This record gives sequence, C-alpha cells and structure tokens, in this order.
Amino acid sequence: MPRTRPAAGRLPLLDDDALDERERAFFGRVHGRVLEIGAGRGENFGALALDVAWTGLEPDPERREELAIRAREWGHQGQPLAGGAERIDVPDASFDAVIASYVLCSVDDPAAVLAEVRRVLVPGGRVVFVEHVGAPEGTLKRAVQRAATPCSVRWCHGCHLDRDTEAALHAAGFAPVEVERVRMRSMPLGAMPVLLFDGTAPALAG
Repeated sequence: MPRTRPAAGRLPLLDDDALDERERAFFGRVHGRVLEIGAGRGENFGALALDVAWTGLEPDPERREELAIRAREWGHQGQPLAGGAERIDVPDASFDAVIASYVLCSVDDPAAVLAEVRRVLVPGGRVVFVEHVGAPEGTLKRAVQRAATPCSVRWCHGCHLDRDTEAALHAAGFAPVEVERVRMRSMPLGAMPVLLFDGTAPALAG
C-alpha cells in the first residue's frame, strides 16, 4: 500500500529548511541511471546518492552552462542535455529513475512530458517529483490560485499555480509509493500546497 500523508485540509506548513529536508529525503531514494528534467543550476546534487549516474536536461542555455560546471564539481562528467522535457533525445528505457523539482507546474504540456518520462524509464522505473500544485477544488485558495496563474505564468518562469499534478501522474500510469502533501510559505498569496510524489512506472512498457 502506498504511504499517503496527510489528508487534504490538514496540511502541515513547512518553512524553507523543513521543506528542503523533505525534498532531499525523497531525492535521496533514487539510484542507478537518473535523469533530472528541468535541472536548473543543479540545486539537487547534494541530495543524490553517491551511486547515481546523473544526466540533466535543461532548456535554458545560461542555466545549462552553469549546470555543466556544477555537475563536474559533483563528479558528473556527462554534458547536460538541451531541450524541453516534451521531447527527450535519448533511447527508450535509458534510465532507472527520473526526478524533477518544480517543473511540471511550468511546462506547456504536462501529459506529453509524463509520456516521455515513461518512455525513457525502464519498466518499473522510479519517479520522484516535488511540485507546486492546486489546492482542492471549491476552496478559496484554489480560486486565488486560478486568478493569480496568468501573472505567475508571465512572471514566474511559466508556473501554473492551479495544476492538479497528482491526477496527471496517476493518469500517466505512475503508481504511488509514498505521497506527501504539505504547504510552503509564499508571498503574497500565503501558504501554497506542495506535492512530494515517489512512484513507479508500470512494470511492463505500454
């Protein structure tokens, strides 16, 4: 049975340090060949296990240049891949795990990204995502998120505050192993929900 905590309406409010600790705990679970999509400037290197053979994917050229430098500092010699996660230029079943932090909220087509994630994973491979997500439908917070999303898309690197990313992960066929739902402090909108999702791809490709 997957571990899911806590129920909606009782989400713990975490400060930056506590949330960072939870993120590191989730990302520290992956092993083997790991693809990080939207790898940014390499903020997650310190969370990865020593046996990880890391590959990064980053569409922004400036960030990718810095990412390559930091990757070498952490002992990862491969050059980060260019391009978006909707089309990843690697063969099928290339990775044992795929990770991302605050990426699915900002891509143009989350379903296409998750289909690519499934394609590049080995059957039964692992996914770990940490994401901004929408509050439950019908709540004031969800209405605020929906109203604010056009601004966040324009000014916050394409972030859609109101996406139901957990439903998208399930729809893409990923089975949860552990799911945590928390809140992080945010200005000026107040506490915002965050999803930490550790799951697996289907055991057989399909």
